Amino acid sequence: MFSMRERTIDVVRRRVEGYVPFEFDLCPSLKKEFFERTGRSDYRTYFGMPLRWVSAGPERRDIDFGQYFSRPEDLTEIDAWGIGRKKGGFEHFEQMFPPMGSFTSLAEFEAFPYPDADEHFDWDATAREIEQIQSSDLVAVAQMNITIFEIAWYLRGMETFMIDLMIRPELAEYHMDRLTAIRRTCARRYVEAGADILHLGDDVATQRGMMISPDMWRRCLKPRLASVIQSAREADAGIIIDYHSDGDITEIVEDLVEIGVDELNPLQPECMDPYEIKRRYGGRLSLRGGVGTQTTMPFATPDEVETVCRSLIAELGRGGGFVLAPTHVLEPEVPWENIEAMCRVVAEHNESTGGTVSRRE
Repeated sequence: MFSMRERTIDVVRRRVEGYVPFEFDLCPSLKKEFFERTGRSDYRTYFGMPLRWVSAGPERRDIDFGQYFSRPEDLTEIDAWGIGRKKGGFEHFEQMFPPMGSFTSLAEFEAFPYPDADEHFDWDATAREIEQIQSSDLVAVAQMNITIFEIAWYLRGMETFMIDLMIRPELAEYHMDRLTAIRRTCARRYVEAGADILHLGDDVATQRGMMISPDMWRRCLKPRLASVIQSAREADAGIIIDYHSDGDITEIVEDLVEIGVDELNPLQPECMDPYEIKRRYGGRLSLRGGVGTQTTMPFATPDEVETVCRSLIAELGRGGGFVLAPTHVLEPEVPWENIEAMCRVVAEHNESTGGTVSRRE
């Protein structure tokens, strides 16, 4: 009997080829359009996507984070990390305000109430959610992107954190070490809760290259990310590690493979060559993404979308190890006909192969 969950996991592990899982996210206006067209709200089930995302938190904490902001009343909310948020004027975008932006001393960092990964995350509820997902023949993906680098600058402010890395390394190192300890515990607890895939990641690049030098990334972030992966693997050596970064991270792909990343996302075709990444790393790395959200999805015709998706499936799907996906949330500019074209290609391909062509030993 065909199991979508088992087949998807086998594909990501590069054990089978032929079946191609897929997934995408819709912005609020496209969710509304989906409902108007179908009368349904769950587009992932409607289109037959196998992945479901779970997050343990952190949960709300009884802490006066307002003390870290000059005008807390102007914020839409302050989240459980202490990050101030203010709703933007367009779709799902928002402004963020760092609670640690004014810190100048190590003592201030030491006094800040970082969340406790055991106490402030709801692991029991996460385990129940994972069990429910898997009982529906779906793949449970633990959402732990924004792993170290991004949460570090969310809390500190991007410009300030970048300066810390250069001229105040003692502050940056302490901050990253505290976050790494939290993420090590989270990685272990997600695996113990039964997740099929652990989704890590930080946006460390722009479309013109790395935000920080590869040498600084290797010195400051690589060992800490490796430590998080090690913590997950100590709980389950076979856990699948999915890693996300927008932008052109070509310079560090080999490093990611080296520290245990199994699947890379999103492979922005505007700045990375998915076909070259497949040629170089296809035997060691699975790929998720590849469909441009700045080019193909908003601006191509449905026929062109089909051509792009068929090419990606044919080349990146060879030998297994490919999940077709747009490289970001689908935004309002994307015509609904292009979404249908992408889904149609996947459905026709999987129906034509019967779900699998061959098993690789």
